[in-house]
Amino acid sequence: MKIGYFDCFSGAAGDMIVGACLDAGASAAQLREELAKLDLGEVELKIEKVKRQGIAATSFVPRIIQEQDHQRNLPGIIKIIAGSDLSGSVKGKAIKIFERLADAEAKVHGVRGEEIHFHEVGAADAIMDIVGACAGLELLGVEKVYCSEPAVGGGTVDGVHGTLPIPAPATAELIKGIKIRSTEVEGELLTPTGAAILTTLACSFGPLPTMRIEGVGYGAGQRDIPGIPNVLRVIIGSEEQVGYEGVDFNEVCVLETNIDDASGELIGHVTDKLLEAGALDVYCTAISMKKNRPGTQISVICRLTEAARLEGILYQESTTFGIRRHICQRSMLAREHVTVETAFGAIRIKVGYFNHQPTTWSVEFGDCQRAAEKHQVPIKEVIAAATAGYKMGE
Repeated sequence: MKIGYFDCFSGAAGDMIVGACLDAGASAAQLREELAKLDLGEVELKIEKVKRQGIAATSFVPRIIQEQDHQRNLPGIIKIIAGSDLSGSVKGKAIKIFERLADAEAKVHGVRGEEIHFHEVGAADAIMDIVGACAGLELLGVEKVYCSEPAVGGGTVDGVHGTLPIPAPATAELIKGIKIRSTEVEGELLTPTGAAILTTLACSFGPLPTMRIEGVGYGAGQRDIPGIPNVLRVIIGSEEQVGYEGVDFNEVCVLETNIDDASGELIGHVTDKLLEAGALDVYCTAISMKKNRPGTQISVICRLTEAARLEGILYQESTTFGIRRHICQRSMLAREHVTVETAFGAIRIKVGYFNHQPTTWSVEFGDCQRAAEKHQVPIKEVIAAATAGYKMGE
């Protein structure tokens, strides 16, 4: 599997991510073709080799010559991206990045995500930065992204909302749950756009993973910083498969807390809130606590970037006084959904593959539930029909 590791020793911005991909071997001509698929008006892309503190790097600077009159809120940006001829993967990742950025901005300003007008980050050049980053990684064939602990800088930065502390409020929201690197550099090193791209695409933040290095690229920032090269390094390589082919390995965060003074109704409520907020899984275990009191251990599995937000829900909604947090590795079977036709309609089946062979499968309960309600039959009849349909097609 080809992977990319972004070494953010001097922070990261959207244009630096694109520049690093180009410097690592992504075709500038192909990237221009991809960005031309966006309905943004007449665009000029300035791509050139520069030096930052003696390090040769690629600079990527998009400039709109004649811009189309597009709405610069989240629905308008999604419309631009979704209506393009970009690949489904690039569209999906770019939209997810903008949604994450909108959520951060919305929290800072106390409004809903769709009400956000992006100002600097909603300008057409930022759309090209985000789409360019996704397209650049696709051109490189990168399937999984890792990232170092990012440097954020210090002091203040001037924006449309006035002078703001660094990290900027939106950036601070985006990097919750991630360890950052301390530096003495005054100025903004990690921008909201850069933070949104990396926290959306990266599966973990930490040291360089075990890999066979195949290429290195440097993306240039647009200013010189005394004492440190203002570049973002990307290391491209192949990840040695651990275990079996078709089994994916990644890192997740596990949150745990023990509670002995909450009702079953409250535990159920907290579980629902956590799942609605994006937890990968939530489960409860009956335990015996101090003074032989019966209690419940709530365990939450989540992405590293979501740990702080889900901890907040546990503190706000449950009766806990403390939460344990640890990082662990998990393996996952490659999976796909297949659809079988039954007398009750189409039902999806989730199939897991081990060593490229189907090894386990599960009927989608929600599909069965809806079909049972529609046809007024017991749900077990729908499950049996879906099971029979899948087995016939094996």
